[in-house]
Amino acid sequence: MNEDESEEPGGATDANDAGSPGDDLTHTDERGEVQMVDVGAKPDTARRAVAAGEIHLSPGTVAAIRDDALSKGDVLATARIGAVQAVKHTWETIPMCHQIPITNVETAFAVEDDRVTAEVAVETTGKTGCEMEALEGVTTGLNVVWDMVKAAEKDADGQYPGTRIENVRVVSKEKRSL
Repeated sequence: MNEDESEEPGGATDANDAGSPGDDLTHTDERGEVQMVDVGAKPDTARRAVAAGEIHLSPGTVAAIRDDALSKGDVLATARIGAVQAVKHTWETIPMCHQIPITNVETAFAVEDDRVTAEVAVETTGKTGCEMEALEGVTTGLNVVWDMVKAAEKDADGQYPGTRIENVRVVSKEKRSL
């Protein structure tokens, strides 16, 4: 949850953070109506979240990325820009996500034998977390890779039989008192 609604200052969690299916949903009211969580009374804290994921590609595409031989240009440079843009615009695409002041974004893309991995770290100082921003950065960065290499990845029928984005996850989440 981007909002860290159930966290108390200092990282402790309240009784609503038990993780069971019957827990209260923080983005709905008692009538089941969708609402944005009010974080106004929460103290500002320093936050950092890291997310990661990967896109599986054919060996020929991986070689073309390494050799910077794709017609659309530098795949990883473009993916980094896309990841940063996505982080900054998360609040516009995730309906109940607060607009937060992003203080830092770090992107790391690695080309492996059969995939490109992405890791995006986001930092903020405020009343709510930044893991949704990190996840948006990773997924958009990987989507940009796909867009940049799609001509090389298509088979004879115009399909992508081996191309897939997977293992997208939050790697870590930190919160410190100021």
